[in-house]
Amino acid sequence: MTDIEELLLSRIRDVADYPEPGVMFKDITPLLADPAAFTALTDALAGIATATGATKVVGLEARGFILGAPVAVRAGLGFIPVRKAGKLPGATLAQAYDLEYGSAEIEIHAEDLSPEDRVLVVDDVLATGGTAEASIQLIRRAGAEVVGLAVLMELGFLNGRPRLEPALAGAPLEALLVV
Repeated sequence: MTDIEELLLSRIRDVADYPEPGVMFKDITPLLADPAAFTALTDALAGIATATGATKVVGLEARGFILGAPVAVRAGLGFIPVRKAGKLPGATLAQAYDLEYGSAEIEIHAEDLSPEDRVLVVDDVLATGGTAEASIQLIRRAGAEVVGLAVLMELGFLNGRPRLEPALAGAPLEALLVV
């Protein structure tokens, strides 16, 4: 295990039975509260953005905003939020997707991406991959190229990676931690 992996893992708290019994929630708020850990995380993700040649960072609501915005600043790139439906003013593109119990919809401002953009998607956790897959589809519909997906933590037992591989079409999926 690398020093950064040890640092990040040491700042992620397990919360039993949240949000429902039987679930072990991975709380990243202690990591965000630690300037050294948050800086290390931001630097690592900004390095991925630079390595992929990204021109924009897309952050997925809501913790993807917390991680993606400083990554974009650190890498000298623009930041684009992908929001839940109905949260953005103006013209939007929407993408519906299925959840374990129901469905959801995400949106992006239609004018925020162009065919010249190379986009790195940033989020905190890769679980089943549904939101990430929908965001990739949405970015492509906006005309931009997806150059990768970067997450703090991948929950490997939920098999999000195999689900996303076809959508990523060869673009890298980088997880700083796999649990």
